[in-house]
Amino acid sequence: MDFTEFHNWIYKEFNINLNAYKPEQLNRRIGSLMSRIGVDSLENYKKLLLSDKDERQRFLDFITINVTEFFRNPELFSELENTLKNYILANNRLKVWSAACSIGCEPYSIAMMLSEINSNGRNNIIATDIDDTILKRARLGEYTQAEMKNINEEYKRKYFKVVKDKYIIENKIKSMVTYKKHDLILDYYDKDFDLIVCRNVIIYFKNEVKKDIFKRFADSLKKGGLLFVGATESIYNYKEYGLEKVSTFIYKKV
Repeated sequence: MDFTEFHNWIYKEFNINLNAYKPEQLNRRIGSLMSRIGVDSLENYKKLLLSDKDERQRFLDFITINVTEFFRNPELFSELENTLKNYILANNRLKVWSAACSIGCEPYSIAMMLSEINSNGRNNIIATDIDDTILKRARLGEYTQAEMKNINEEYKRKYFKVVKDKYIIENKIKSMVTYKKHDLILDYYDKDFDLIVCRNVIIYFKNEVKKDIFKRFADSLKKGGLLFVGATESIYNYKEYGLEKVSTFIYKKV
């Protein structure tokens, strides 16, 4: 069995399209995981994934990129906050999508930001990810000291309670976010979003997949809606999608 066959089998068995990822990077990651657990061939790895539930979950967790933190790249979040202040003047109720949300740091960051800008706003944040285990943790809303590194002391006091060594997000912020399972490549995109946030995920996809995702994001925004991408994900052909540049990593649908 070669990697192409393995990717096709994963799609058939788990409904995850690995053919959308950059192959060199992806196959290196799979090889690294196999080496770590002492599996010598893709055929044997396939058998292991079928027979061992824990290893299957470890593979799914490993293959879906879950690097995240609160207010990742704080200076970019400051730009988003300034942009949203003007946007909210004309829109008191925002529909927001945090795509590929991982353990919830990003949607909760947005919820805290919106709460600061307009505490009376009735905002609806939909947060999605492909990984059930990660979504379960996001719904829990419990974080370690290390995961709180970008949050200032005022926000810690205001939006978290500390229980033993865990920071637990307060219910008002938690209730602003609804978590759902969603595959950016295979699933339907909802419409009429005021803000879509998808950061540091699309870099792992092939160019044709990136283009399709950006087009679908643009189609899912309402006129004037904003798209916020990661610090390495400038959209060079943004005009093709009916977007204009607000700042380096923020785009508006025209």
